Amino acid sequence: MNQLGTEKRAAIVRCLVDGVSIRGTCRITGAAKNTVVKLLVELGQACEAFHDRAVRGLHCQRIQCDEIWNFCYAKEKNVPDGLRGTLGYGDVWTWVALDAETKLTLSWTVGRRDAAFAEQFMLDVAGRVLNRVQLTTDGLKAYLDAVENAFGFEVDFAQLVKMYGEAKEPTPEGRYSPPKCNGAKKTPVLGLPDRAYISYIERQNLTMRMGMRRFTRLTNGFSKKLFNLECAVALHFVHYNFCRKHQTLGSTPAIAAGLADHAWSIDELVRLLDSK
Repeated sequence: MNQLGTEKRAAIVRCLVDGVSIRGTCRITGAAKNTVVKLLVELGQACEAFHDRAVRGLHCQRIQCDEIWNFCYAKEKNVPDGLRGTLGYGDVWTWVALDAETKLTLSWTVGRRDAAFAEQFMLDVAGRVLNRVQLTTDGLKAYLDAVENAFGFEVDFAQLVKMYGEAKEPTPEGRYSPPKCNGAKKTPVLGLPDRAYISYIERQNLTMRMGMRRFTRLTNGFSKKLFNLECAVALHFVHYNFCRKHQTLGSTPAIAAGLADHAWSIDELVRLLDSK
């Protein structure tokens, strides 16, 4: 990215982390599409490497996990037969672990919603914390073995299972409305989780869908390549952790977690490219 000045790179990154599409970023900044994508990929890789080495040795009390859906290349029903079942074509899930107190995103994994990725995700979460934690997930069965394999019995683990009514009829008014939630069942699984803190992070889903154009529903801004999606997710979470001040905290999650002493500027985020 030597041909781009710091100001231009920062302007491009500012658009990307604010949920602007690739083509929208091109129109706003005047940069070519290939230039924007190249910067996204290179900075995304730098963000992933930085997160992997910096966000460790954490003392968390309550961790909440969830999975958010989107798709690559085409929706699952439209994937050609020759590509069906291949990761990166059709449904893709982003697994996210959040510290409920500092709002720090301590781990994420992009992949399928199955036992193999559940275990990969949980092993990464367990490798970043130093103390016993209370862990809450949704009712996905893949978590049961994954959590035990990653933490052993040194965890207070519970699942929060929401109970829904019948799906609404696909009328023009209610086509995209979710079924009505009739309640939630709190199920302790391992250890002694405090029932008062059994909850999980659906608000984070909105933050992701607002901050990454690739996660916005009913648009053509979805990812065409899995690798580009992974880079966009890495950029989003490092920006979220180190640059974006959380309203209820009054600081960034990284400051609250003791990982930074000030809120990063976009220029500082871009300078991660120099550490590659």
